[in-house]
Amino acid sequence: MRHPVKGCLQTASLLAAFLLTASASAQTAGEGLSPALAAIKQAHVVRLGYRESSPPFSFMDPSNRPIGYSLELCEAIVEEIGIEVDDPNLRIDYVKVTSDDRIAAVVQNKIDLECGSTTANAERRKQVAFSPLMFVAGTKLMVPKNSTISAPKDLQGKTVVVTKGTTNEQAMHTLDKKFSLALNIVASPDHEQSYQTLVEGKADAFATDDILLYGLIARHKAQDKYKVVGDYLSYDPYGIMFRKGDAQLAAVVERAFRKLGSNRDLIPLYNKWFVSRLPTGEKLNVAISPQLEEAFRAMDDSPGANN
Repeated sequence: MRHPVKGCLQTASLLAAFLLTASASAQTAGEGLSPALAAIKQAHVVRLGYRESSPPFSFMDPSNRPIGYSLELCEAIVEEIGIEVDDPNLRIDYVKVTSDDRIAAVVQNKIDLECGSTTANAERRKQVAFSPLMFVAGTKLMVPKNSTISAPKDLQGKTVVVTKGTTNEQAMHTLDKKFSLALNIVASPDHEQSYQTLVEGKADAFATDDILLYGLIARHKAQDKYKVVGDYLSYDPYGIMFRKGDAQLAAVVERAFRKLGSNRDLIPLYNKWFVSRLPTGEKLNVAISPQLEEAFRAMDDSPGANN
């Protein structure tokens, strides 16, 4: 004779045992890991935020795949995360971000690392954390070749396009107030659209980091149409962005950079993206600055590195 109640109790016991085992396994999987790293281990995925039009840091190759200097640095961090969480086969999910939503994407846990062209400044550090220095840039102006604009005073009453959510946007508003330029500052969603605004004659100048301007000119083969002018209007040290308050993840990011430094990989990696010909065909030929080279050499913590 069957005993329905007894059978139900046995089923319930088995289910409870399964849930306890699953719970114990989940705890073991995340044991000793910070929340961010535990979540990565559980999902077997690291989400990398990328930009579509920030060459050579983060942009699309001919097959519409995200590539770039920042993404290679992030991939090195992913390898180090794999070591930390004991999972050498972590998958990468690429998540598109813009200059306007990239910080929110990190804060709201939509991405684990932001691999673009983001300035690490004090204001942003209130919300997010940054890797060691990976590049140094500054705001300059792109103008048509026949333009007479070469300095801030030449911008009186002009229209300047910026990319929304960038430090360059802030720099132009500061410049406008400082010199009473009566600027018409218009903001586009991304660097490509800012560039097109200049091309279409809807702006007299495009203000963003100099290296991004050189990258866009090279990408569009527009060396005979546009030029980059003026002194630096801001100082912009770049870093890989990730969640604030996670000491273990911060240590992993730092370790990844130090390994690259110890292996003497940082300068060749720089040259690959800034000096050599890019996978998309263009060549920036921007030599590493003495300041950045020194910063990279300082990350070399191998014995005798500074002898």
